[in-house]
Amino acid sequence: MHTLALDPADADAVAALLDELADRHGSVEDQALQDELAVQSHRLPLALRRFLTDFRLHEPAGACVVSGYRVDQDRIGATPAHWQHRTGVSPALREEIFLLLCGALLGEPVAWATQQDGYLVHDVLPVKGHEDEQIGTGSNQTIFWHVEDAFHPYRGDYVGLLCLRNPDRVPTTFVGVQDLDISAEDRRVLAEPRFYMLPDNSHLQMLDSGPGRALAGGAELLDEAYDRLKRMRDDAAPVPVLFGSPSDPYLCLDPYFMDLDRLDEEARGALQRLSAEIDRRLGGAALAPGEIVFVDNYRAVHGRSSFAARFDGTDRWLKRVNVARDLRKSRDARAAAGSRVLF
Repeated sequence: MHTLALDPADADAVAALLDELADRHGSVEDQALQDELAVQSHRLPLALRRFLTDFRLHEPAGACVVSGYRVDQDRIGATPAHWQHRTGVSPALREEIFLLLCGALLGEPVAWATQQDGYLVHDVLPVKGHEDEQIGTGSNQTIFWHVEDAFHPYRGDYVGLLCLRNPDRVPTTFVGVQDLDISAEDRRVLAEPRFYMLPDNSHLQMLDSGPGRALAGGAELLDEAYDRLKRMRDDAAPVPVLFGSPSDPYLCLDPYFMDLDRLDEEARGALQRLSAEIDRRLGGAALAPGEIVFVDNYRAVHGRSSFAARFDGTDRWLKRVNVARDLRKSRDARAAAGSRVLF
């Protein structure tokens, strides 16, 4: 795993920059802040900029971790009971800005209209009633390893997670494709369009309820997004699991949300062997407060170990963002050229 520990001087410089930006912007949903993320990201310490640029350009690992940032536990307060509980200025606004600035060195932070009401930065925390769900607000179930939004052609290139608190040291799990032993024959099969990805529960929940707030783009784009989700759910097109360089491939799979019944015997066998190899090599990291992990969504799968939620304000709490290297390719799914919300 690729790692960087900020030295005290750099951590202080980051804190000063975040204080300045938080004083000027009351929310990461502020379009003015989003428009200057790329510019402001170059005010981050040089060591951090070099580290994330190297991760983006040279793909040295499936994930990278940045440590050394300090979270004020008194300022952020208790872990919310639900991600929908957003009132006033976020107590973790500085951390949200830091996550976005780091993400802007990798690409363009983006949101989904069909996920957490289209907010750019998500809360990852346990919610009562979701304990046994395969989503980030669950707890009792292990989140099975996966590529984020594997079903969608506009899935992000990176997933970023910033830890606010993790008292039970619950690991975020991941493994990079470069660490897997895959036979030449299985590589051939897995690189053919013979596999079916389905939308996951975090998106499908919105089919019944819709977003809890108005989104720029209106009902027409939202209706198109729901129709697209239904088509992907009911009539998924076959896609490969491995793609890109045959000798150093990218991967895309989410076995918990794949139509396994449609697989032929050869494809099923190759997928089973790949899954067993991922299980064998899966590792992880229990993030500490202030640590950020970026998972390369083309080079790695990730998940989360199960834990017993207390629902008392002290549970694990992370902030999450998706990052796309090419925002332009999703233009047909966004309301405007500068919008970051994908429908």
